[in-house]
Amino acid sequence: MSTGINFRFRLPLGTFTLDAKGEIPSRGVTALFGRSGCGKTSLLRCIAGLEQAGEAYLSIAGECWHDSDKGFYLPPHKRAIGYVFQEGMLFPHLRVGENLRFGHRRTPVGQRSEDFDRVVQLLALGPLIDRSPAQLSGGEKQRVAIGRALLNHPRLLLMDEPMAALDRGHKKEILPYLERLHGESNIPIIYVTHDLNELARIADHLVLIEQGTILAAGPLNEMLGRVDLPIARDEEAGALFDTRIVHHDETYHLTRLAFGGCELTVGWIDRPVGAMVRIRIHAKDVSLALDPPGPTSILNVLPVTVLEMAAHGRGRMIVKLELGGEALLARITQKSQANLDLQPGMRVYAQIKSVALSL
Repeated sequence: MSTGINFRFRLPLGTFTLDAKGEIPSRGVTALFGRSGCGKTSLLRCIAGLEQAGEAYLSIAGECWHDSDKGFYLPPHKRAIGYVFQEGMLFPHLRVGENLRFGHRRTPVGQRSEDFDRVVQLLALGPLIDRSPAQLSGGEKQRVAIGRALLNHPRLLLMDEPMAALDRGHKKEILPYLERLHGESNIPIIYVTHDLNELARIADHLVLIEQGTILAAGPLNEMLGRVDLPIARDEEAGALFDTRIVHHDETYHLTRLAFGGCELTVGWIDRPVGAMVRIRIHAKDVSLALDPPGPTSILNVLPVTVLEMAAHGRGRMIVKLELGGEALLARITQKSQANLDLQPGMRVYAQIKSVALSL
């Protein structure tokens, strides 16, 4: 019996048809990713039961919630889900504490999977408890909405672009809380986004959607390293590395990270030695050389192996490299590829500026 989330939905959506089938892991954060209007939210709403597809199947850890072949449909209010919308949609007449307790009080004690005080602490909601929604910033509203969804004690948490309505400052405010949620919650999360920066920070698994169809799905690092997918052509394309802090250089305010037998020097990360951090390396910030350079301002010069290459627009190439057992991407010109005569299997040197690296 499957322990994951199995689904199959077919639903006309005007100019195209949502025709999606797959399985989502029962742990971690799965991102539904694609351009606006590609069917991400429709798929999420089908999982929630807010849309009824003519052809549908959905099971959670082997428990059927929808099977159109058998004429079975579990209505939304009977599905153990938490749903966070693009805009918090808090109850305006209730204070924050009452919003949080809305689902919590309706859940029998024996069925509660989350502790009220723990959720308040996790999302730093204590100072907001007595405020009304009208007194909250956009980021604060979303934190309360996430807390309310968790205190509904769901088996599955659905998040529909929860930062889409926030400005850059409020996005930076809420991202650390989403990272904490990712690290501390055992509830599987399905997160809709069209923002590569968001999914790179919090996702474990990626489902890539285009015009209602799932192009590919898999672990996030593997998916970001595939040069055959449209995501590799995005201007923000890059690779992720889960690293460990091994040293802080207080003189130059730098931090050294280790992974897969390799080390990277980055700008200061205010976390203790031994802490795990996820680093993103953009393809546009990686250059290649056949030999180690002489004296240079670039602190990261690492031997890599060329795995494969693909054309990337007019005059450009995307090169997939192996670094420490993981995929690294480099975006270069076709002229550079010709000048270096790059071929799969070649050993070359990747040059990565420390100031370009970020969490």
